[in-house]
Amino acid sequence: MKRRCFCHDYRERGIYMITLDVENRRPVLGRLVGEQIALTPLGKAVADCWRQIPHFHPEVKLLEFTVMPDHFHGLLFVRQQMTCHLGEVVRGFKIGCTKIYRSQLNDTPTLSGEGSYMTRTLFAPGYHDRILTHKGQLETLFRYIRDNPRRLAARFANPDYFTRINALPLASATFAAYGNPFLLNRPDRIQIQCSRRITPDALASEQSRLLDAAERGAVLVSPCISPGEKQIARAAMEEGLPLIALKADGFAPKYKPPGKYFNACASGNLLILAPTNPTPQVRCAPIHGRIPITRTQCLALNKLAADICGPGAASLNYAGLIPLE
Repeated sequence: MKRRCFCHDYRERGIYMITLDVENRRPVLGRLVGEQIALTPLGKAVADCWRQIPHFHPEVKLLEFTVMPDHFHGLLFVRQQMTCHLGEVVRGFKIGCTKIYRSQLNDTPTLSGEGSYMTRTLFAPGYHDRILTHKGQLETLFRYIRDNPRRLAARFANPDYFTRINALPLASATFAAYGNPFLLNRPDRIQIQCSRRITPDALASEQSRLLDAAERGAVLVSPCISPGEKQIARAAMEEGLPLIALKADGFAPKYKPPGKYFNACASGNLLILAPTNPTPQVRCAPIHGRIPITRTQCLALNKLAADICGPGAASLNYAGLIPLE
């Protein structure tokens, strides 16, 4: 929760997404009603505190926010150079929220509904920030913030489809898993494996073959490395077909699948696997960065996909040149 870009001056003009967790992730700010959040008096006070930020920092424009039962997302625009660090803006907001929180507790520790003592501060120490740097990010984050209640409702309605497993022995490796693990019970698994040199006609034929197999009950499996593999995986998700996707860079502690991946999880049609005991050929990237994937890693990931599929999996590597051992 203390992600910082050390090469960035947080007094500069820019757009930032701020996330704060309630201490111990207690759901004291609201409750889910349908696909909406019904705010508690404390949740409404938190929203009011956020709206007051421009009165104290006129350089800041508020763009979007949502109050969730146990956390808060806010998107803000620093329109011009500030005299203080963005952290001071967030600190002031947290102090204001904690004052209201303590006044509602009558300044004394009180037992919560779960039987554990309330803390003396509302939000956990620190916060998570994200700096918008690329075209298209703003629209994506607007959708993400507004869509948070629906995503929470989907996870509540289908908890089995958002299962997280930290050590899943499978085929020749151990994986971290996120999504619907029951897809592994399907007997028919087929690997998506396309050369980067595949022709458009051959790709269209392969996509038709694989999607037809998925419609008949097969689960498609791939690390989705080449453009053709990614295209077929996207098509499978768009048509609501089952997919097991491998990723080389592991899961962050509070990983949530983005966009179409979330919708595929909600329908029970996606399982994401990441090797937890990576060899030098499949080495996971650090949580806050990505290591460019190498050809050796591509081969190793496709070998894992082939092992997961078992007999009948593709017998060539993703470049279509060298047989797998």
